[in-house]
Amino acid sequence: MSHDLASLYAQHITTLRQRADKALALGGFDHLLIAASTPLRKFLDDQDYAFVASPHFRHWLPLTDTPGSWVVYTPGSRPKLIFVQPRDYWHVVPAAPSGYWVEHFDITIVRTNAEAVALLPKGHRAVIAPECPSINGVEANNPEAVVNYLHWHRSYKTPYELALMREASRIGTRAHHAAEQAFRAGESEFGIQMAYLAAARQTEAELPYANIVCLNEHGAVLHYTHFDRMPPKESRSFLIDAGGSKAGYASDITRTYAGKGHDAFQALIDSMERAQQGFAAKVKAGQSYPELHIHAHHVIADVLREHGVIRMSAESAVQSGVTSAFFPHGLGHPIGLQVHDVAGFQANESGGFIPRPEGHPYLRMTRVLEPGMVVTIEPGLYFIDMLLEEWRGKPVASDIDWNKVDAFRPYGGIRIEDDVVCTDGEPENLTRDAFAALS
Repeated sequence: MSHDLASLYAQHITTLRQRADKALALGGFDHLLIAASTPLRKFLDDQDYAFVASPHFRHWLPLTDTPGSWVVYTPGSRPKLIFVQPRDYWHVVPAAPSGYWVEHFDITIVRTNAEAVALLPKGHRAVIAPECPSINGVEANNPEAVVNYLHWHRSYKTPYELALMREASRIGTRAHHAAEQAFRAGESEFGIQMAYLAAARQTEAELPYANIVCLNEHGAVLHYTHFDRMPPKESRSFLIDAGGSKAGYASDITRTYAGKGHDAFQALIDSMERAQQGFAAKVKAGQSYPELHIHAHHVIADVLREHGVIRMSAESAVQSGVTSAFFPHGLGHPIGLQVHDVAGFQANESGGFIPRPEGHPYLRMTRVLEPGMVVTIEPGLYFIDMLLEEWRGKPVASDIDWNKVDAFRPYGGIRIEDDVVCTDGEPENLTRDAFAALS
């Protein structure tokens, strides 16, 4: 793997240098300075929040825990890494740089953030860094022309990036398997979370996002991150949305399971599984992502009809907005260095914004799919009291079987999510491939 990564990384860094050359020329800059950043300090405290390195920094390097360090790139020169390795006996000090990537950088090791800043080149420079926390001696300007160009091209993953994302998927699916076993064994949400972390061999801070672990009606809370410590009397259903990280790259995976004997809910999951696989198969070059999202609403309307939840036609269910009560979020989003990756709405490499379809405010991508893009496909079907109550007094309420709604309410909801690569041909489903490799 490391030998393969070495050759893939060599191609990757060449691609990044070419992109940086163009981005800097667009903005009229001499240097690109990318801060790893530093952790945020908790208010009125002497502790920091967990450190997360800038995605721009991680794009260049497989380093996730090097606060204060910098990547410096000047066109025509090798990229430089200014690596902060403090003298410190309170914390673990980052190990000196090593591995498949070091030969591509001129590396300077310093002891303090201030020493790192002092080594940054002067002149007309594009500084990509967060405004908070601020960096003494450096002003983050994040020039729009440079950032827009880099974000646009980050949509197209290099073979090196896809290799890391495959590994992130393997980590996530391994942990999902352990979580399902914990559910079957009657564990609490907290117990399932512990099983997940152990199987992933990652801490909560290392995971790409906070895990969503829902038993029963908690599945109706889209971002449920509470973790009940005691198991329920009966585990009717289990929804888990959780990923894994590899060198700063994310996987984002959701699965839903029915408890033993809950056949009607299992049948509903099976229908959603077939629908989700149909959507994933459409991740092909030229496919409009918003049109795929609208298509998903029509298919989910058919699922609701098939299971007797609604009696109206799929067309009227979508047009009236009824499907949005059951499927209130977007079909998915770009994924890569960030779980919700950049440029999902960007019109072109100069910027711009492609609006969402009317009535779909939570869709996180409006672009046309192209080879190299990686997106999630995560349709959902939920029984959310707040959203469904809005329809009870409307004329269309007579076309909703409220007894069916009440029967499904104790299960919360269903979401099934894969990470899918758009290629020149058939899509590559990172998630399904990783699950298949487990068995």
